[in-house]
Amino acid sequence: MKYEELIFKLITQSGDAKSFAMEAIQLAKNKDFDKARDCLNKASKQLELAHRQQTELIHMEAQGNKIEVTLLLIHAQDHLMNAITTKDLASEIVDLYSIR
Repeated sequence: MKYEELIFKLITQSGDAKSFAMEAIQLAKNKDFDKARDCLNKASKQLELAHRQQTELIHMEAQGNKIEVTLLLIHAQDHLMNAITTKDLASEIVDLYSIR
């Protein structure tokens, strides 16, 4: 897979993960905890896919293929980091709503 394709997949999957996490919070606010946890699971699956893209980029560089650090790559990494944080916080928020 091409470098740019990996980056765009990383952005897309990270964005999807963040969206599922935010949806989980809204569902928990409405006391729909089963659907909220389902969304958290979907977010986790998207993060796993995004992590695979990131790992592929790391493997490319480890194999001697120089990876150019572009604004697009930085943007993708930013999306991934924000999605991970959002999902982690959403998990905590869903748990908090469920004990109320």
